[in-house]
This record gives sequence, C-alpha cells and structure tokens, in this order.
Amino acid sequence: MIDPPITLLRLSALLAASCAIPWSFAIAVRLAPEPVTLKSATVEAFNHYVHLTDSRNNAELRQGADLLWIDSLDEQARKEAYTALNHGDVKIKKLETLDNGSPIHCPNALIHHWLAAVFVPNARLNDVLAVLQDYDHHSDYYAPDVERSRLEQHDSDHFRAFLRFRRHKVITVVLNTEHDVRYFMDSHDRAHSRSSATHIAQVENVGKPDEREKSPGDDDGFLWRMETWWRMVERDDGVYVQSEVVSLTRDIPTGLGWLIGPFVNSIPKESLTFTMEATRRAVARHLTAPAR
Repeated sequence: MIDPPITLLRLSALLAASCAIPWSFAIAVRLAPEPVTLKSATVEAFNHYVHLTDSRNNAELRQGADLLWIDSLDEQARKEAYTALNHGDVKIKKLETLDNGSPIHCPNALIHHWLAAVFVPNARLNDVLAVLQDYDHHSDYYAPDVERSRLEQHDSDHFRAFLRFRRHKVITVVLNTEHDVRYFMDSHDRAHSRSSATHIAQVENVGKPDEREKSPGDDDGFLWRMETWWRMVERDDGVYVQSEVVSLTRDIPTGLGWLIGPFVNSIPKESLTFTMEATRRAVARHLTAPAR
C-alpha cells in the first residue's frame, strides 16, 4: 500500500476504528494533549532505524529465499502458519530493528514496527497489484480509515498519492498524507514495493470553514513518519501478501496514558491487521467485478 495503507494503506502505523462512549470523548476533548514538536534528534534516530530496516529488506530480496516471514519459522510453526493463512487468518508479529544487537533509542518518541501476511485465494499477482495501485479508489477499499484518496502522479512503476486518514480511539485524529511508492517486478510470480509518507499533517477544525492543517512535526504527534515495505508471492493457487510498517509517534506523557496510550500503542497493530483484511476483500471484489 501505500501502502495500503498503513497501506499502503491503514497506516501503518496508526489505524483502526473503535467505539467510545460520548462522555469519554467529551473528556478527551477537554483534556487534549499539549502540542509537541518533532526534534531533529528524533528524526535522526528514526532515519537510522529505517536505514537499517531497509538494508535488511534489500538483503532478503537479493537472496530470494524466505521472502515471507513465516518461511523463517521452524517446520511445525511454518506448517501451522500456512494452514492459518489458507483459512483466512492474518499472521502478524511485532518487530524491532537492532543496531549491532542493541536497541535504537529514539528520544521523545515511539517507533512502532509490525509485520503481517495474508493469503488471497484464486488471485494472480496482477490482481493484487491492480488493487494496491488503484489509489483513486483506496477510500472505497480501505473505508472508513481512508476517508479520501486520489492518485496525484504516475510514471511507470512510480506512484504519488494522497490519502486522508481518520482514526478514532477515545480521541479522533484526521491526517492528510502524501505517499511516494515504487513497485518492482522481481519475476513473473514475485513483486515488492517500497513506500514513504512524504507529507503527514494533522487536520484541525475538520469540516468547518476554518479547517486547516497543522504544521507537520508541530502538532499532537499522533503520526510523524511512516515507512512501508510490501511483498507479494504468487503460489498455491493464490497470492501471499506481506506488509511491514515502521511508524513514528510521540511518546506518552505522564498522566495522559489513558488518553494517548490506547491510540499510539494499539492503533499500529490494529490498523495493519485491518489493512491486510481489507486488501484481501478488495482483491476478491476485483476478481468478480465485470471488466471495465
């Protein structure tokens, strides 16, 4: 996805819908967190994290083996994972990129790193690519998390797209995002893509005459950065689709964990799970839709 979202993309870093009772939402509005500023040291640490993650992805793609994360499991776990995927499950796990075996400290922020896979039966590689690259309709495929979408530029396998995300969990956050995505055909039955969110802006006063974007990096910090890696492998009468998302959010200030914690901690996993499920549904619809 852009990535779908995420994914491109639900964010990937931050997606999922959840119901909140009216009184809790009212409290959230009154106790909205203080705006925070994205620091240069935070950006530097995140960029280093992404660089190492990119290097690992590129090495795996060059080797051409174990392209799906479940392929690296032991025999019994791998067999169980493939059975679950073929029964419609989403296999997901949390990752952490290390620097020479040590965690990468990202000051005043949290790095979220998740990896998921899904199986789309009866599909071909081009069916999946047709959905992922159809950015004008991502607001249909990935609703309600993607509220608006449009393709802004397309040159061969290079895409630039706009997505407006709406996230709700105790509080509601609306984000205008722009994504730069490149797709690569590795063989007749394998492909991958690399997506970077080049613009992420929180929107305030949504739907009102004075609606506007806050300055990126000078906002509430619910999503500052998002990087996504997709892989697609056609086999077993279908396509295995894998998405890896690294996102950056503010840390959780003392005393506001009840307000911010559910958003920044649970949204990345939930949103990636939703993105994979929505991708499978969208490809299934594509398979049965009449030719345009």
